[in-house]
Amino acid sequence: MAENKRDYYEVLGVSKGASEDEIKKAYRKTAKKYHPDLNPDNAEAEAKFKECNEAYEVLSDPQKKARYDQFGFAGVDPNYGAGQGGYGGGFGGGFGFDGDIDLGDIFSSFFGGGGGFGGRNPNAPQRGRDIQSGVTRTFEEAAKGCKKTIEVMRVMDCSDCHGSGAAPGTSPQTCPECQGRGTINIQQRTPLGVMSTQRTCNRCSGTGKVITTPCKKCNGKGKVRTKKKIDINIPAGIDNNQVVNVRGFGNDGSNGGPAGDLKVVVNIKPHAYFRRDGYDVHYSKHISIVQATLGADVEIPTLDGNVTLNIPAGTQPNEVFTLKGNKGIQRLNGMGRGEEYVTIVVDIPKNVSDEQKKLLNEFDKSYTPPKPKKRGFFR
Repeated sequence: MAENKRDYYEVLGVSKGASEDEIKKAYRKTAKKYHPDLNPDNAEAEAKFKECNEAYEVLSDPQKKARYDQFGFAGVDPNYGAGQGGYGGGFGGGFGFDGDIDLGDIFSSFFGGGGGFGGRNPNAPQRGRDIQSGVTRTFEEAAKGCKKTIEVMRVMDCSDCHGSGAAPGTSPQTCPECQGRGTINIQQRTPLGVMSTQRTCNRCSGTGKVITTPCKKCNGKGKVRTKKKIDINIPAGIDNNQVVNVRGFGNDGSNGGPAGDLKVVVNIKPHAYFRRDGYDVHYSKHISIVQATLGADVEIPTLDGNVTLNIPAGTQPNEVFTLKGNKGIQRLNGMGRGEEYVTIVVDIPKNVSDEQKKLLNEFDKSYTPPKPKKRGFFR
C-alpha cells in the first residue's frame, strides 16, 4: 500500500537538497546493486529495484519533484490515501462551501490536469521504463571504440496477446463497476453538505477494462520478461563508469507508448603500464644511468604502436617528455586526441662487480658537480 512507502530521498540515500547529478549518481549506484540480472530469483532485490526506479522517476523530473517536496506522495501518486476519508475531513471545514464539494477539482487545481488526483488517463500511451546493464572493456577498446553484443532482460509485450493481457481470440471488456472511466465517485454526507471524492476503481485498477479470459503466457499482465541480445557501439574515448544510452531498447511502453532506453555502464580494465588522465596517456620509461648521462634513443609504446624517443644527454630522473603527433586518446564525440607523456625513471643498479666499482670510483674522482645557482634577493 502507498502508506507503507519509504521516502524517495531515503530510497536513493540522498538529502532533500541533493542536486540533479547527485540524484543521478545515487540512482545508478542503487539500481546496479539491486538489478535483477545481478540478483536472480531474489524477490527482495527485485522489489528494491522497482522502488529505486519509482523514486528516480519522481526525483529526476523537476515538476514531479516539486509536487513531491510540497505534498509528499499525494502529489505524485493518485492512489495515495484513496478511500481513507482523510481528505474529505481535512479540506471540508476550511472552504466553507454548502452542498456538493468535488475534491477532484480542488486537487486538480494544485496538481494540474482534470479530474481525480492529477487527471492522468490510465489508457493514455505510457513510455516504458529505462533499464540498466554493464559491460567491461579493455583500455585500448575504450580508447579506440568497439562494438559489443550484450544480453539484457527486458519487459516486453507478450507475443501471444500482443500486450492486451487477454487470451488470443478475446479482448478486454469495459469495466462494469466504473463504466470504463477508471474511477468511481464516493459521496459522504457531512454537516457541511455532501462531500464527493473520486478514487481509482478497484476492479479494473484504473484502466476502465477487465479481462475475463487472461492470456496463459503472461497471466493477463500483457508483459513478459525476455532475455535479448543487443549490439551496442562503444564510442572512442569513453571513460570508466560513463554510460552509453541505447534508445528504444528498454522496457516496452503501454497503450502504444514508446519503449524506454537501455543505459549501459562501461567499466574499463586497468592497463598494464598506461595510465589515463582525461584524454591524456601517461607512461613511465625506465633507463640506465649511462643512458641518462650520455643520451639514447629508446622505444616507447603508444596506442598506435611503438615510436622512438630521443633521450638527450644529462636527462634527470622524473623528467617528462611529450611525444609528437598527439598519441593520446580520441576525444569523445569531438575532434583531436590527447597527448602521451613519458616520465623518465633512472634505474640505480643494486649489485655491481668489483670492476664496475673501480670504474665508478674513477669516474667519481674526475666528476665535478655543478655549482648551485645563487639565489636572488627576492627569492
